[in-house]
Amino acid sequence: MRSLARAVVVGAIFLAALLLAAASWAGEIKGKVSVQGLKSAENIAVYVEAIPGKKFPPPAEHLTIDQRRMAFVPKVTVVLQGTTVDFLNSDSVAHNVYWPSIGGNKKLAHNLGTWPKGEKKPFQFNELGVASLLCNVHPEMSGAVVVVATPYFGVTDSDGRFEIKNIPAGTYTLKTWSEDGKMTTQSVTVGADVSNVDLTVKK
Repeated sequence: MRSLARAVVVGAIFLAALLLAAASWAGEIKGKVSVQGLKSAENIAVYVEAIPGKKFPPPAEHLTIDQRRMAFVPKVTVVLQGTTVDFLNSDSVAHNVYWPSIGGNKKLAHNLGTWPKGEKKPFQFNELGVASLLCNVHPEMSGAVVVVATPYFGVTDSDGRFEIKNIPAGTYTLKTWSEDGKMTTQSVTVGADVSNVDLTVKK
C-alpha cells in the first residue's frame, strides 16, 4: 500500500514537472507580411493581442526614438503598455513632437514642445493604442508609437519579414497595424519550435 502511495506521489511530481517545463518552453514566430494596395510592406507592426488574465510589467529601461535627418527613427516603434520613451533630437535644427490622439482618443493628445539638438524628453505611454507622431516645425515628418498589452511584438523590415521571440507555448491572436492599411488578425499556435506565419495587409 505504501509502495503504491509512493508511486502515485512520484508520478504526480513527475507530471507536475512536465507541465511546468511545457509551460516554460519559449517559442518563436517568424513570418512575412504581403501587402495589397500599399506602397511597401516595411514598418508594419505585428503583435500578440492582450492575453486574458495576463498582465506584464513594463521594462525599467527607456526606449529611444530619435529625430535624425528630418525623420523619426525608427519610424514605427512598438512598446509594451507603461513603457517610457525618450524622444531625442539629433538634428542641428529644433524639433517638436506631438500626437493628436492615442487610439483615436483626442483627450490623450499631447505636445512635448520644441527642443534643440542633443536634448531629449521622456514620455510614459500608459494607454493602449497608436500615437501618430508629428512635428509642428516640419510637417513632412511622421512616425508612430504602437502601445500594446503584451511584450510579444515585431516590426517588418523592407521585405515584410518579422520575428517575435521568447513566446511561451500557447495559442494566440496576432494583429497588425500599418499607417495606410487595414488591421489583419490571425490565430497562431506557438510550440517549442519556430511557428511560421504569412499575413496579408490590404489598403
